[in-house]
Amino acid sequence: MELIPHVIDGRETESRDGARFPTVDPYTRRPWAEAALGGRDEAALAVTAARRAFDEGPWPRMGYAERGAILHRLADLMDAHLDELALADTTDMGKPVADTRGKDVPRSASNIRFFADHARLSAAEAFPMDSGHHAYTRFEPAGVVAAIAPWNFPLMLETWKIAPALAWGNTVVLKPAEQTPASASLLARLALEAGMPPGVLNVVHGHGPGSAGEALTTDPRVDRITFTGESATGRAIAAAAAANLTPVSFELGGKGANLVFADADLDLAVSWSIKAIFTNAGQVCLAGSRLYVQRDIYQEFVDRFTAAAEALIAGDPKDPATQFGPLASEEHHAKVTSYLDTVPADGGKIVTGGPGEGLFVHPTIVLDAPPTARVCREEIFGPVAVVTPFDTEADAVAAANDTPYGLNAMVFTENLSRAHRVSAALRAGTVWTNCFFIRDLRAPFGGVGDSGIGREGGTYSREFFTEPKAVVMAV
Repeated sequence: MELIPHVIDGRETESRDGARFPTVDPYTRRPWAEAALGGRDEAALAVTAARRAFDEGPWPRMGYAERGAILHRLADLMDAHLDELALADTTDMGKPVADTRGKDVPRSASNIRFFADHARLSAAEAFPMDSGHHAYTRFEPAGVVAAIAPWNFPLMLETWKIAPALAWGNTVVLKPAEQTPASASLLARLALEAGMPPGVLNVVHGHGPGSAGEALTTDPRVDRITFTGESATGRAIAAAAAANLTPVSFELGGKGANLVFADADLDLAVSWSIKAIFTNAGQVCLAGSRLYVQRDIYQEFVDRFTAAAEALIAGDPKDPATQFGPLASEEHHAKVTSYLDTVPADGGKIVTGGPGEGLFVHPTIVLDAPPTARVCREEIFGPVAVVTPFDTEADAVAAANDTPYGLNAMVFTENLSRAHRVSAALRAGTVWTNCFFIRDLRAPFGGVGDSGIGREGGTYSREFFTEPKAVVMAV
């Protein structure tokens, strides 16, 4: 069986004790590879390598153009290995290869290229002073970054974290989710081939509490922690980081609201709403899982939305025709289906969908659920949309904001004034109007409330991954 190794200090390696764990293909429900099972020792070795590469190595001392050239070579190699990277994520977590090949890997390479160029082209600040002095800013790399990535968009979210960290001269220890280890090791292998010095990008596989993840978040030699995952895990990491006053950047859970007004382009609203909740089998932090539809068009929308959901092609994720794959693991399947069991008791009804064969849960639509129902309040992280009618704009905004989460929202309307007004009123880090999941990498990305701490993207990433310094000089 294939071995997925750690990559520490420029070398592919197993764990000291030889421990491994299986990584399971959720479509076949059988192990397809084994990953090195790291713990505190491997995390410490990786941090030591990253610390030495930062304190003594060339990477943080290179110019932006020189670092950028290596990062661009990495992106080129990712393009050249597109099929291998796409198949790794598809096999690890069941995402359709049409998505990993057509979207995830190209967007991951784009993340690398963008931040390589952004670091080189970013402007600093100068402040002429009346006192005869002159002040200016420097943005110096923070040091060693611990990057802990989730399993739902493995490669894409790994590169979203490491690209700005590396572009600004930091060194990185990446811990991918234990469900999806393959693409991270491939990425580190390609980084070395691109000319990245040993120790600059390290990958350690393993679990969180009591293992590699916890060791990374408690190590005082780590200067930044960036994490994407569940809100409860974010709280635990924040508590661990507080002991060392380590700055954190978190993108956590979501319960996205999707508001469809009566004047919306219904074709557009249905199409985007399907993508917003059923892409990646609903395993998306940004999923539009709470759908609020103005009463005048409610029934027509539900009818069209249901028909579109039932038309999605489910099957083998490795088949390019497949649009909808299984859930990523046995554990996650049990979690999602447990929510479906609560719907009748909470007063709702399932009009389509539900559990399928193996780890599949068909696109599921819930109607008539009261706002107190668990499917309305908690992050399911699966293909479950709750559709609720509303009457007025104020009602829609109040319902959308009635959540501890605040990662994103969507608004569908042809009324420009309403689009601006509602977008301003929604408590969310990102609001999409008449679209979904469209990104500008310069824009801030993150959430409020239980959805996270801080923002990344463009200059927001620069602020987190550097130590801004003021230099004041006598003229």
